[in-house]
Amino acid sequence: MAIDAALLDMVAEGDGTAVWRCYAWAQPTVSFGRNERTTGRFSDQSVRAAGLTAVRRPTGGRALLHAREVTYSVTMPLDAQSPWQAGYAAVNAVLLRALHRLGVPAQLVAPQQTHAVTPDGPLCFDQPAAGEIVVDGRKLVGSAVWRQGGAYLQHGSILLADDQPRLATAALCPMPLPPPAATLAACAPQQAEWAEVTDALSAALTETVAPVADGGVAPFFPDGDFDSRVADHSRRFADPAWLWRR
Repeated sequence: MAIDAALLDMVAEGDGTAVWRCYAWAQPTVSFGRNERTTGRFSDQSVRAAGLTAVRRPTGGRALLHAREVTYSVTMPLDAQSPWQAGYAAVNAVLLRALHRLGVPAQLVAPQQTHAVTPDGPLCFDQPAAGEIVVDGRKLVGSAVWRQGGAYLQHGSILLADDQPRLATAALCPMPLPPPAATLAACAPQQAEWAEVTDALSAALTETVAPVADGGVAPFFPDGDFDSRVADHSRRFADPAWLWRR
């Protein structure tokens, strides 16, 4: 989370570089949305008792469990006059192309197929929101966004397998199990490996972005003060006052 926040700062300060990251988690982790209410629903003790750890994202959205999945983040410039949906659509175009390369019949949820979900609503994979990626109506990719001036951050989780029911074991009160999510293990079992997915994302990014991007697509190497930026954000994200703030 700290690295993504540091990348967002760089874009907000005028760095025109867009960065796509893929990463995994050292242990199963619940991430809560930036403004999601946890009071009365989860606690540090209940999460730990379930054998999980927790973090609060700088992006919005609702709780999800990171375990067997590919997590992505995208930081990029987005003109303040442009709606956030423009950034969302650009990222989803890459995601869809990658999934189709893997043989997954993924599609976007149309606005008329769903309704708005509040930050304190169901868990992330309970129901898809407009523009999210589904297979046969079940969510495969959960995404959340945040914008900071002319900078845009999107987080997402591409499920290799469905670990979301474990969230119910971390709740303070009885919680209905979320409906089964779509997974790559079910949709494309031969491709349900972290490296297969990240390779497909890399190829899709090049095919989608390179023809229109100045300088094309290349590995990103942060500048000299990046580590200190990350350290500053790490202190905030590690602070219980941030994690359990509402």
